[in-house]
This record gives sequence, structure tokens and C-alpha cells, in this order.
Amino acid sequence: MQNSAEYYQTPRLELEKITTDDAPLLLAVWNDPAFVRFVADRGIRNETQARVAIVEGPLDMYSRYGYGPYRIVRKSDRAAVGICGLFRRPFLNDPDLGYAVLPGFRGEGYASEAARQVLVIAALVFGLPRVKALIVPANAASIHVVEKLGFRFEKRCSMDERSDTLLYDFELDREPGR
Repeated sequence: MQNSAEYYQTPRLELEKITTDDAPLLLAVWNDPAFVRFVADRGIRNETQARVAIVEGPLDMYSRYGYGPYRIVRKSDRAAVGICGLFRRPFLNDPDLGYAVLPGFRGEGYASEAARQVLVIAALVFGLPRVKALIVPANAASIHVVEKLGFRFEKRCSMDERSDTLLYDFELDREPGR
């Protein structure tokens, strides 16, 4: 496993591990109406709850798997624009690509750029053979992102309380976007 910092940046963005100091960012992400609609209402309403969720989520994933979600930071002004990374789901054999960009930063290609780089990290740093993506059918923007990266639709499935979810697959022996 490599750990080169070059894999954690793009021309416009840096991907940084989330810490408990990111409670305000995660609170904003988890309570964004689009996140609640397309992902889930995590029920986290204050920074104390967000810090606990960070310890139980991202920090636990880093310790177990080495990876997890990353804070997306715009290089030009160091603004945190959202999150993107790899998640583990008990019902999937492979990690799941997830991302969320805050409302004021959407439409700039940050989700695609960060997701493409996370696929590079998955292959070159963690040596993973494949990555999945779970998306609700109404989330056209996320479907566009994964299809543009080269994910292939695998099947419809159920996830948590969502009875209709699309499962996409990406083999990491291919370059993202090809």
C-alpha cells in the first residue's frame, strides 16, 4: 500500500481525512435537503452529535480499512465544498463510492473530480479490485457522475429504508472516465 500525498489532490482540489473538527461541515452535509432526500436523514442536528458520528463512522473506517470519506477542499481558497470517499456497507463485498457537495458549490464539477480521484486512490493506494455505487433512481445528478466515470449499472436492490436503489459497479483495472 502506498501513501503518497500526490494521490490525494487534483488540479483544483485536495482530499483530506475527516476529523472531529469537521463536525460543522458534516452537520451541513447531513442536513442538506438533497442529502436527506437522496441519501438519508441521519438525525444528526448538532455538532456534538456530528462529532460522535464522525468517531463512529469515518474515524472507525480509517482504522479498520485505511480509507473512508474525505473532506473535499478547494485549493484556491481552502473552502470545504463537501465530502467524497469510500464507505463499507455490510451487504456489499466491495466498498461503495459516496459523495456530497454542499449547495453553494454544486455545478462546478467538484463531485466528478473528487470521485475520479477517489477511484485512483482506491486502485493505487489501497489496491482494491472494484468499487460500487448506490444511488436512488431520482438522483439524476449522481447517476450522471458515476456513468461519466464509467460505472456500469449492475442491478436494482434495497438499501436500508430505501426499497429501490440502483447498484453500479466499477472495475479498477480501467481508468475512470473510459
